[in-house]
Amino acid sequence: MCHCPSSNLKLASGIAQLPELIAAGVSVALGADGAACGNNLDGFLEMRLAGLLHKPRSGPRTLPAPEVVRIATQNGANALGLGAVIGSLQVGKRADVIAVDVRTLHTIPTANPWSAIAYAAQSRDVRHVAVDGKLVVRDGKLLTLDVDRVRREARAAATRLFS
Repeated sequence: MCHCPSSNLKLASGIAQLPELIAAGVSVALGADGAACGNNLDGFLEMRLAGLLHKPRSGPRTLPAPEVVRIATQNGANALGLGAVIGSLQVGKRADVIAVDVRTLHTIPTANPWSAIAYAAQSRDVRHVAVDGKLVVRDGKLLTLDVDRVRREARAAATRLFS
């Protein structure tokens, strides 16, 4: 099952009973359900919402930070049928890695790196990204695409679509 908290909240389609589903053995991944449904494709926002949304009903220990991060990583890879090659740092798996700056003011203070990632970090805190061992983002700059060209083309396509 893919939990998409932002889109579920925006569309008022309900809140998944995540603690009960997990307790019943359902494998839960995390998603964003598309920009049209949540206006955002930010995995860090989805982690934060997933980690906090269920606490008022189920208690403060519901979905602790390490579990939220696992739902977003390992369980996401499993949902895509790629759990054997991505989703965790292990010998033999692809080197898909992000480096997150947790020295920013909004991530301090925390003594727990899991909490920093699940509850405080934001997508703009990602400094480096490697996909299959190849660096694709360095110091926050995308290395594989011309971002200005992509923006221009996206705006032009949106203009054609909505005119």
